[in-house]
Parts: sequence; C-alpha cells; structure tokens
Amino acid sequence: QTQLVESGGGLVQPGGSLRLSCAASGFAFDHYAIGWFRQAPGKEREGVACISSNSAKTNYANSVEGRFTVSRDNAKNTVYLQMDSLKPEDTANYYCAAGLYYCSVYDYWGQGTQVTVSS
Repeated sequence: QTQLVESGGGLVQPGGSLRLSCAASGFAFDHYAIGWFRQAPGKEREGVACISSNSAKTNYANSVEGRFTVSRDNAKNTVYLQMDSLKPEDTANYYCAAGLYYCSVYDYWGQGTQVTVSS
C-alpha cells in the first residue's frame, strides 16, 4: 500500500522553528522526487519546496527561500522540511507528494500536517 505520512506540525510562535517529516512506504522511494506543498483556508495550494531523488537538486518558493530547507534520508524513506524564522503567513496545512520527475507531476500524496504560527 502506497503511503506518505506527514508529521511534525503544531503551534509555534513567530520566529520559531519546526521540522516536518514525510515518511514513505509502498513504493521505490529512492527513485522519486518529493515535493512539499501547503494550503491555507481560502487560498490556493502553493508549492513550497522540492528535492530530487538523490538530493542533488532542490528548489524553493520565493516566499520561503532562505528560511526553509528540504532534505531526505533514503535509507529511512523519509523527507524533511526544516522551517525556520516562521511567520504567521506560513500558517497552513503542509503535505508532501512523490513523483518520478523533479518538481513536476506527482503521483502520490499525503494527507498533511497542520502548522500554525501565532503568538
């Protein structure tokens, strides 16, 4: 059974940090690029970051460049999103997706983890 499970979300104050995890199972994880997305209520889904299957390439949305870092551990079938200097506008449901092509079409999607940035 193909599965992507996000974890690590929660409530954090502005300026704080969180690390999200995306644990994969049921497919050849090390062959797939992974993307992180977010969606806030009433807003369109936004691509946040993506990482190639071998970690050689990463890409970030302008809104998070310099604050977020995506990484992966293929031995653990897990991708991480380190989020620093969080802002209230980062509040959203964050979820990961897997696809065979870097920063392109995604085949598998997780359910998401909620991140709330508020004082």
